[in-house]
Amino acid sequence: MRSHRLFLIILLLSFWVSSVTAKTNYWYSYVPKQVFATQVFPITIFADTDDSNNLPTFKFDANNAIKPLNSHPIKDTNGGNTFYTFYFKAEKNDIKIPSFTIIDKEETVLLESRYVPVRELDISGHDEFCGLIATSCKIVTSQVSEFDAENNLVSLTLKASEANPEEITTAGSIESGIEKITKTGSDTIIEYYFVIPSSQKSVTSSYYNTLQNRFVSKTISTDYKDKPVAAQENLNPKDSSFDKLKKYGLSFLSLFFFWMFWKKKDIFFLVLLAICVIILLTMFSPHEKVCVQEGAPLYILPTETSTTGGQIDRELTTDILNQRGNYYKIAYEHNIIGWIKDEDTCKD
Repeated sequence: MRSHRLFLIILLLSFWVSSVTAKTNYWYSYVPKQVFATQVFPITIFADTDDSNNLPTFKFDANNAIKPLNSHPIKDTNGGNTFYTFYFKAEKNDIKIPSFTIIDKEETVLLESRYVPVRELDISGHDEFCGLIATSCKIVTSQVSEFDAENNLVSLTLKASEANPEEITTAGSIESGIEKITKTGSDTIIEYYFVIPSSQKSVTSSYYNTLQNRFVSKTISTDYKDKPVAAQENLNPKDSSFDKLKKYGLSFLSLFFFWMFWKKKDIFFLVLLAICVIILLTMFSPHEKVCVQEGAPLYILPTETSTTGGQIDRELTTDILNQRGNYYKIAYEHNIIGWIKDEDTCKD
């Protein structure tokens, strides 16, 4: 009898010791000590396994209004360990990260909520700050076109990491906006535009780099005449300097070949003359016309999310300066340039 009691005591003690000494497979790997208002920041959970078949389920406290930006975590493996990262966006007040319930095939783990202090970024002395807070940012492409008689349109493609693209603005711009945001993991591709007076030849903007803890400035040319032809030809309806040079060159060659044919009476020069004339006729041929309905919106860029820059106040027929998909580029009154949808053209 005494031996049975001793056995039960030892058994209970063993269960108690195992429950006390057992370590959970999940815990917080990274929680920032402080973030800035509007900043996008990561919360990383560590798992001491790289079992690809062990795919945990993450459930968040339904009573907490704070939710991660990504519904599924970004998974990284390193050696025998796995890291799961969720991203949150800070508001003006301290943020309470919701508690996590992690369920996998072996256990259910509850990670308690955490408070992250939030403070305002001190931008004094940085009037060019564009509102972007990120770990990195670079300009992938830059295009400039004539928006109207007095302003230029600048279109940028930006690539940033752990960024808050919705906050981007450009100091001194007449109008600005986000055309498209594409997120892949921690990276974000941002299609952004702004309208600036044509008298202003460049814009300097800065973003705050959270890894370097400093403002990083970038200068962007806003003079479309300084841009290469490839950057202009899709947006600028007017002839570039290179196009004019080609026309002058072909005209000169046509006269030269005509003179050589008249002097040498060689059919070879007549063939060259004919080729030059055909090319010139193609280059000087009038634009195709399009009829635009009254009330049609005039878009700044040929995208579904583009901001409208105005409205056609009457039915008109005008030249098609360019075409992208189901969008036509036209010139409206007062040299206003914009895009209209095919659905807004006159239908017979």
